[in-house]
Amino acid sequence: MSLTMLTGLILFAFVSSITPGPNHMMLLASGANFGLRRTVPHMMGVSLGFGFLALVVGFCVAGIVRALPMLYEVLRWGGAAYLLYLAFKIATAKGLGSKDGSGRPLTFLQAAAFQWINPKALAMALVAVGAYATPDHLALDVVLIGLVLVVVGLPCIASWAAFGVGMKQMLTRPAALRAFNIAMALLLVASIAPMLMEHGKV
Repeated sequence: MSLTMLTGLILFAFVSSITPGPNHMMLLASGANFGLRRTVPHMMGVSLGFGFLALVVGFCVAGIVRALPMLYEVLRWGGAAYLLYLAFKIATAKGLGSKDGSGRPLTFLQAAAFQWINPKALAMALVAVGAYATPDHLALDVVLIGLVLVVVGLPCIASWAAFGVGMKQMLTRPAALRAFNIAMALLLVASIAPMLMEHGKV
């Protein structure tokens, strides 16, 4: 991969990793509800899970999706349904102040597995591989793409969780926390719309 292509890939990874999406809304809510330390497994699951997704997409899924476009539609709609479920869980979360202690952040494996049905993550992986991997150096380029997405993406997603932690002081009242969680749930639902409306499909 040339230096120009690598620079483009880094910029793509930064912009796509810092802009709001389903992962960001969940990390923001998790940071506010559970604190940064308890959100670390969630962050690592998102980052490493997405990097692994990019590797698999690069080596096999891209070709399968091109041959069977319906597969992407299934993944997209399945991901949207799961996002609605997560939005409900966020909206009804009680946070650290919960007396029953039932609330808990996503685990590493849950966050990593979620990337496979996250429409934004799938689209990012497909675009990155399609735009920056070259047929002559496919294996090396795919590995490099995965590494760049992890290295650039981790501080971007961590900033969202940290912002949630910073907001925690403003959310000490149960009513404020409930309003925040509902707002995050609505933003998560809103983040689905552009992906479902892609190519005019609603």
